[in-house]
Amino acid sequence: MSTETKGADDLEDRVMNFLRRNFPQIQMHGGSAAIQNLDRESGEVTIMLGGACSGCGISPMTIQAIKSRMVKEIPEINQVHADTGMGGDGGMGGGDMSPSFPGETTDEGSSDEGPQAPF
Repeated sequence: MSTETKGADDLEDRVMNFLRRNFPQIQMHGGSAAIQNLDRESGEVTIMLGGACSGCGISPMTIQAIKSRMVKEIPEINQVHADTGMGGDGGMGGGDMSPSFPGETTDEGSSDEGPQAPF
């Protein structure tokens, strides 16, 4: 096995381990998460949530949390694309709402230091 292939497998494993470790509720609630595309050169990953995630009311928040946290925890990942297959917005019809998460810096530069979410 070449070093490049080993590194590629390692990154894919780390992405899947990140999802299992940080978002166990996906599987516990009958959903699934799969890597659709992983571009190691650009650092972009595409995650598809399926099963019970399709049509779930909190899928948009789960997707936002995945996007926000994965780039912070896996240095090789620069951008995360995630979808449920329900039209790119988690089936919620779009909108400009974007939830904040504990420790996340807002546009004004302040930090939201609220309690940790269970996911």
